[in-house]
Amino acid sequence: MHAWLATTCHWLQNTPLILWLGTSDYAYPFIQLTHFTGLSLWLGTTLAVDFRLLGMGKRFQTASQLSDTLFVLNWTGLGIAVLGGFTLFSTAAVGYIDNPAFRVKLTMLIPAALVWHIIVQQKTRVWGQTPDTPLVGKMAGLLEVLLWVSVATAAVWIPNYD
Repeated sequence: MHAWLATTCHWLQNTPLILWLGTSDYAYPFIQLTHFTGLSLWLGTTLAVDFRLLGMGKRFQTASQLSDTLFVLNWTGLGIAVLGGFTLFSTAAVGYIDNPAFRVKLTMLIPAALVWHIIVQQKTRVWGQTPDTPLVGKMAGLLEVLLWVSVATAAVWIPNYD
């Protein structure tokens, strides 16, 4: 499996478009900006709902109302972050597949954080009908915040394993 993955990553990072993106003085920073903008939208809207589940901002909207209001921005942010992240990955794919911090980030991001986010988003419609969130909703919101802090911590460590 690793040989196939390494071969695919080598091919990907050596395609003409990705070679140009990786060496361009302007394109690579733009891709980083795109990725970070998507992350800001995704995590900003996610954390707003999580903090609302934890009891912050009770006077303004229920968690369900806030989740519904931010739904489109939330998933638009994910799309932008994934596009930018995949492009950044593509510029050094071979190095990333063996990077322990990158592996930890993906291990937490895909099965844990992303799946948990979908569950919380669906359950917020039930938990967030009233200004006071039930304990299970508060715990779910707190767990999601901790998962995203873990993903961000792993992401920050990626450059330390070049």
